[in-house]
Amino acid sequence: MDTDQSALETVVIPRTRDLGDNFEVRRALPTSQKRMVGPFVFLDQMGPHVFTAGHGLDVRPHPHIGLATVTYLFDGEIEHRDSVGSIQTIQPGAVNWMTAGSGIVHSERTGKALRASGSSIEGLQCWVALPKKHEEVDPGFVHVAANALPIIEGEGATAKIIAGSFFGQRSPVPTLSDLFYVDVQLAPQARLEVPAEYPEQAIYVVAGQLDLGRDGVFGPGQLLVLRANTAVTLRNGSNGTTRLMLLGGEPMDGSRYLVWNFVSSSIERLEQAKEDWRLQRFAAVPGETEFIPLPDLPGKPIGYP
Repeated sequence: MDTDQSALETVVIPRTRDLGDNFEVRRALPTSQKRMVGPFVFLDQMGPHVFTAGHGLDVRPHPHIGLATVTYLFDGEIEHRDSVGSIQTIQPGAVNWMTAGSGIVHSERTGKALRASGSSIEGLQCWVALPKKHEEVDPGFVHVAANALPIIEGEGATAKIIAGSFFGQRSPVPTLSDLFYVDVQLAPQARLEVPAEYPEQAIYVVAGQLDLGRDGVFGPGQLLVLRANTAVTLRNGSNGTTRLMLLGGEPMDGSRYLVWNFVSSSIERLEQAKEDWRLQRFAAVPGETEFIPLPDLPGKPIGYP
């Protein structure tokens, strides 16, 4: 590698949306600068946010096709329910991996006890586009506890392998594509060498300051997309702990299109999914009576890459 060349392809500053009650979400993918990294087509950071007593998260039932959702929390908890019958409360450090495939519906809410007392929330949700041969697999859901995920530690750095494989370790979360998703924490003055294990790799700064040497110092909420097949050295640039998410994988097997909550290699399939939801042909979430109506969706689907 040319040592005079920047390690970065681009730096994404996520746009922030207020979902109400000052509950903010930062969206790092997709953007006009970068649509996807490996199979990751969507990356949201929710919070940090404090809900007062009587309030909480209320994401009503809504559908997905052609992707897997990945939920990972730093604080708080969320009650997940879906149309295959799953009911699972996720807490910090654990993983909820929901494969939509041919179609799934789910809701995400604050549980009754936490809603009554008040609670806090902070975490990430990603969408991973499925390979073409798996786009229409049966929907499913897997929860993996925090203590079941492999952790690598040394010289002030820890790396938890959330999904896929990296640093010679593999997560027990079942995936359908070659990818990696890693939670890294660096103590003050710590550093970590990140190899070029996959063609497409990125770093999302959650907290603290990341020092990338000649490329500069980066703060929370920035997505740093690395040049193809580029190794980097991560250094903590702050006096406290710096937390990062590493993500990426092999390039997708062709173009993908996104509209609302649907991802597919076929625009026609997206249109069918929209019509199926409009007519409520998707399976329902047991115990739920509400749902998010199909919004007005003008224009063409977003194309990837």
